[in-house]
Amino acid sequence: MITGYFNYWVVIILMMMGFYIVISDSNLIKKIIGLNIFQTSVFILFISMSKVKGGTAPILIAGADVYSNPLPHVLILTAIVVGVSTSALGLAIIAKIHRAYGTVDETIIHEQDDLQDEN
Repeated sequence: MITGYFNYWVVIILMMMGFYIVISDSNLIKKIIGLNIFQTSVFILFISMSKVKGGTAPILIAGADVYSNPLPHVLILTAIVVGVSTSALGLAIIAKIHRAYGTVDETIIHEQDDLQDEN
């Protein structure tokens, strides 16, 4: 029974790993990595759900009765492009934060902001 749902277990483990990294670590770069791991688990979930047992590509050929839907694969390709660009933007913002504060640690940044607000 467990081996039949192996792909879903991988999705759950990756999703929880990514979520844990995002909420537990104060390093901004590690948070971006955690978000990427979480995003990858969603990609795996969509791709694994779109698999049709015995299905072929949606090309009309003789003898093929079951076809796989290509739409989830196309959506995931689009999501990968959006994810890469979002990660690049996040890393660019983190680089600006590092130049301004000298660190990428979220707690130190908050402490510096609190000190500036008090003065």
